[in-house]
Amino acid sequence: MTKPRLVVGITGASGAAYGLRLLRRARELGAETHLIATPAGILNVHHELGLVRDALEAEADHSHAPGDIGACVASGSFATAAMVVAPCSMKSLAAIAHGFGDNLLTRAADVTLKERRRLILMVRETPLNLAHLRNMTAVTEMGGIVFPPLPAFYHRPQTIEELINESCERVLELAGLAGAAPQSWQGLRGA
Repeated sequence: MTKPRLVVGITGASGAAYGLRLLRRARELGAETHLIATPAGILNVHHELGLVRDALEAEADHSHAPGDIGACVASGSFATAAMVVAPCSMKSLAAIAHGFGDNLLTRAADVTLKERRRLILMVRETPLNLAHLRNMTAVTEMGGIVFPPLPAFYHRPQTIEELINESCERVLELAGLAGAAPQSWQGLRGA
């Protein structure tokens, strides 16, 4: 693998801007990106960002239909650095937590876990019920990383874009992409 490969899944939870930013930033960092957007994910991309499917797919190096269970990312022999689902709906979380690979997104997540690669789920829904918490625990016990995109305010962000960027930089660093640059906490001074 000459370039790191990053699989980005976009599901129907609110927060499509995270998936779009990850695709753009991963490309800037020299990663080869593989997009899997569910039908509900495409609806949210259109509703929240005003983008149609073709415009979203143009942001990735490769785009795979959720029903294409024979795509390269469905096999462990296709080496990837990591997979990020951003945003990750509770439906997709449940399917991943229980190994229910009924579409390419959940199959690729299952492959990521079985190959002991990094799987990062940017889960988006609150309040959380017990099923959500148990599914997050199951994914964590399997080696996945549950990363709700909760904003950090200690860097004093001025825009929504700054909040999105910071979460995405942290995720890209967790995914192992060289050059990801989350802001480093410098401690409190003069408090």
